[in-house]
Amino acid sequence: MKNTRTLFYIFLITTFFWLGCSPSPGWQEAILVSRPARIQPDYSGITIPPNIAPLNFRVEEPGVQYHVEIHGPVEPSIQVRGKSPVIQIPVDDWKRFLLANRGNSYQLEIYLEDSTGNRIRFSPIENRIAGDSIDPYLAYRRLGPLYSFWKKMGIFQRNLENFHESPVYLSRLTENNCMNCHNFVNYSPDRWLFHLRGSPGTGMLLVDGDKACKISTKTDFNGHVAYPAWHPSGNLAVFSSNRLILFFHSTGEPRDVLDLASNLVVYDISTNVITTTSQIADPERMENWPAWSPDGKYLYFCSAPKLETYEDIKEQDLEYRQIKYDLMRVSFDEKTRRWGKLETVLSGTKIGGSINQPRVSPDGRFVLFTVSDYGNFPIYLSSSDLYILDLSTGKSGKLDINSDYVESFHAWSSNGRWIVFSSKRIDHLFARPYFAYMDVNGEFSKPFVLPQKNPEYYETCLETFNVPEFIRDPIHISAKSLAKAAYQDAKPVELDPKWIPAEKKEEKPVSNPQPQ
Repeated sequence: MKNTRTLFYIFLITTFFWLGCSPSPGWQEAILVSRPARIQPDYSGITIPPNIAPLNFRVEEPGVQYHVEIHGPVEPSIQVRGKSPVIQIPVDDWKRFLLANRGNSYQLEIYLEDSTGNRIRFSPIENRIAGDSIDPYLAYRRLGPLYSFWKKMGIFQRNLENFHESPVYLSRLTENNCMNCHNFVNYSPDRWLFHLRGSPGTGMLLVDGDKACKISTKTDFNGHVAYPAWHPSGNLAVFSSNRLILFFHSTGEPRDVLDLASNLVVYDISTNVITTTSQIADPERMENWPAWSPDGKYLYFCSAPKLETYEDIKEQDLEYRQIKYDLMRVSFDEKTRRWGKLETVLSGTKIGGSINQPRVSPDGRFVLFTVSDYGNFPIYLSSSDLYILDLSTGKSGKLDINSDYVESFHAWSSNGRWIVFSSKRIDHLFARPYFAYMDVNGEFSKPFVLPQKNPEYYETCLETFNVPEFIRDPIHISAKSLAKAAYQDAKPVELDPKWIPAEKKEEKPVSNPQPQ
């Protein structure tokens, strides 16, 4: 009796293993179609991290039953079967599969049974698992498709190794105000900042561990600041101070933003002082989008000459469309706080567009940036594409990973092997986070969208994702602590008495419109 029971259990285990690891009888004899199956999202021909969440998808082929097998050089494979074309891969099986096949290619084989009972097998989809991991968390802002009014938005963090998303801060906690420009020191969730606009008071929330304080960055020289860039030391942050206006077109691009005047300013956290220098605050030019080199010895930014007049902006007056920002840099010595010579790294006119949003790779070799037809607000321009500059060779060019729609708000992973960027390629309206792998030669793989548990998620989500930033660990400070700091009176900064140019005192910067 005991032996019989043992044999029965062995039979059950063997049967379970066979059902989970081999196609059912008849599937292997299915009719071969000499093309891959269509799937959404398009997870085909891509390179993925060895620690990414399952790439769930929907088979875009008509059928009454589906069988999917994922296999690589190292067994076991993963099998998913069912009547639904929505394929959801078990998380634990996926993690084991990625770990076992790290650095190798894998195949996705899709079978289906159609309404007439025929079984069809499609050509396999081949992807690759990189040897380089991705930072496990991503922080981004979510908001609706708005113009100049908002009531619901939030900063969220997502665990890229699974599907867990959690709110870091929601606008409803502070009377539905605006929040923007979250930025971290060296990918750390323990030291970061973001800005609040509107009730209960405009200011910057500076986070240190589990504590936060509210800072008013407005001075006689500059208005409330935006677009931060932390110095790698964590002691300084550079911001832009802009006078922006939002307007609309009767044809073509639906909306636009124009910068009337802008400068860069430096905030010293230890002394609570804002200062600047003529290299980054030239009254004859507009400076924007600061970014530090990883060693902190260079500040990169974008700059364009001011137009003589901005009055009566009309469709027939296209003077503002001639604005082309250049990529600049200036050296900096943190110990002495001295600035060096200003350099033009790349001319916008020569590259054929306006350069914005530079981000330097962690090894200091590459600068990733956007190029659009004109101006400094690429998120509103479908012409915005990602470009790269190799600082070791001086060569620059447009990346092959672009679409016909907006690409912007990009960031490097901490190991420099992955980038994330916001793209509107799915529906041309909403920005979604996309990832791409860069190999040691600077070549990028085909991008893929942030995976979701429900692969149909993006078809019904009416929110845009922007400013995606990698972080090494989850943010721990509570939303309650952030809201408490937001309701406090803002601590005013002091302006460096050495820097109060008379021509700047009369300028009245305005709040930044919402990038979407």
